[in-house]
Amino acid sequence: MTMTDGTIRSDWTIAEIVDLHNLPLLDLVGRANAVHRQYHDPSKVQKASLLSIKTGGCPEDCAYCPQSAHHREVDLTRDRLMRPESVVAMAATAKAAGAERFCMGAAWRQVRDGRDFDAVIEMVKGVRALNMEACVTLGMLQPHQAERLADAGLTAYNHNIDTSPEFYNRIITTRTYEERLDTLATVRSFGIDVCSGGIIGMGETIHDRASMLQVLAAFDPHPESVPINALVPVAGTPLANRPLIDPLELVRMVATARLVMPTSTVRLSAGRSNLNREAQILCLAAGANSLFYGDTLLTTPNAGIGEDAELFSAIGPIDTDCGLHPGLPDANSGLYEDMRQAT
Repeated sequence: MTMTDGTIRSDWTIAEIVDLHNLPLLDLVGRANAVHRQYHDPSKVQKASLLSIKTGGCPEDCAYCPQSAHHREVDLTRDRLMRPESVVAMAATAKAAGAERFCMGAAWRQVRDGRDFDAVIEMVKGVRALNMEACVTLGMLQPHQAERLADAGLTAYNHNIDTSPEFYNRIITTRTYEERLDTLATVRSFGIDVCSGGIIGMGETIHDRASMLQVLAAFDPHPESVPINALVPVAGTPLANRPLIDPLELVRMVATARLVMPTSTVRLSAGRSNLNREAQILCLAAGANSLFYGDTLLTTPNAGIGEDAELFSAIGPIDTDCGLHPGLPDANSGLYEDMRQAT
C-alpha cells in the first residue's frame, strides 16, 4: 500500500496516485485529513476573491472557456481592461467582506508590454498596499515581465496546467503543455508563488487526473497553491453538454491532491456552486483550505457569500482570515457591477 504519512515527495508515480484516489472513500478522506493536520491548522480557511479585469476575446481555444474568441455562440460581453483605481476599490471592498487574497484574471494568451501591462502592475501595487495577497492570471509571460511583477510585490501567479499531458490536446490546441510548464518555471525563478491546478469533468479518465497531479507534485518545491476545479459547462463551448460530475469525485480529487502535496494550499474553486453544503464540508475535511467566494468566478457562477456564511455556521467556529460578514458586498456583487460600468 502506498505510504501516506505526510512525507513530502516529488517522485510520485501515476500508479501510486491512482491507488490513493481509488481507496475506499472514508479511508481516503481520513488519511487526507490526518496529513492536512500535520501541516495546516484545520480551523483556518482562506477566502479569496476573483475578479475578471479584462473579459472575453481570448485567442486561445480552451474547450471549457466561455472567454475564447473561438466559441462565437457563447453569450458573453467583452470588456476592455479595467482601470487600476476601480480594481483597487473592488479589492478594498472584498477585504471588508472578509477576503485576504485578491485574484485578477485577464483573458490574454500572453502578456504584452505596454500600457495594459503597466496598468496591471499598478493594480498589483494597489492591492498589496491594502495588505492583501495579490494573484494574477495573465497567460504566458517573459522573464522581464515576471521580474516586474515580482518587483511590484505580486504574491502568486496562477497558470493552470488544466489536465494531464496525455489528454491536453483534446482540450487545447493553441498553446502547448510545455509552454505552460515554461511559464510556471519562469514565475518560480523570480520568487513568485506558483498557483497551478486543473479541471475535472472534461471527459478525462482517473489516470488523467492522477497524471495531472503527478506533474504538479514533481515540482520541487510543490506549488504553493493548487486549485481544484470541476467543469462548469457553458452554452456555446465545446464542453457545453458534459454532465456535471458526482460531487464525491471532487472530494476524491481534493483528498488525493492533499496526500501528494501535503504543504500546498488546496483551493476549492470552480464548480463549488454545484455542491451541496455536505459535499463542501467533506472537501474541507479532505484537505481543502481555501475557497473562492463571490457570486461569479471570472464568468461562471459560484456560491454566494450568504451561502458561505451558512456553510461556516454549520461547521462551527472557524477562522476565515477576517471573518464572514454576509451583510457586506462581495467582489462580484451587483454593487461591483455598478462600479465596473462606471469605469
